[in-house]
Amino acid sequence: MRVGVLALQGAVREHRRALEKVGVESRVVKTVDDLKSLDGLVLPGGESSTMALLAEGPLLDALRRLSSSGLPMFGTCAGMILLADVVEGRLGSIIGGIDITVARNASGRQVDSFETTLSIDGVGSDVPAVFIRAPYITRLGLGVRVLARHDGVAVMARQGRILVASFHPELTEDLRVHRAFVGMIRELRGEGEPG
Repeated sequence: MRVGVLALQGAVREHRRALEKVGVESRVVKTVDDLKSLDGLVLPGGESSTMALLAEGPLLDALRRLSSSGLPMFGTCAGMILLADVVEGRLGSIIGGIDITVARNASGRQVDSFETTLSIDGVGSDVPAVFIRAPYITRLGLGVRVLARHDGVAVMARQGRILVASFHPELTEDLRVHRAFVGMIRELRGEGEPG
């Protein structure tokens, strides 16, 4: 199995390290050619507007096609903003793929960053989570399953082949969220249950 990590900005190295620790080959994705022969794609945190500008053109078009054609994708923080169908204060999605609305920086400014533990459906009741200027989900479409909440707000969700999280699992030593994404890919390929 080969999973790409979109390498425009953010914790690319940390996501790659987590994927490799769970036994998956990872690839840096910076061009359309880098998207070939992938089984899944991680869209890391960063600054969503900057990432959209850096991807503008053929790469962004290819990401939109892959999202709509069913490549499993996992967006964390800004990656969640990229994959949301609606972003508050913006006309149109950036990539799209999951029927949610997100509010950018909903958890506050950089100085308001925090760590907590979450109960994540199918993952565990004590999963460490790092929130840095995190977006929150403000609307859930039909077919979107909430996997975790913080203070009553949805912070992790799945719809079909798209998984999103407001937080940064790659900034902890806990591999369960990455393992769950890999399990989701295997499930979608008919290779077993999500894990």
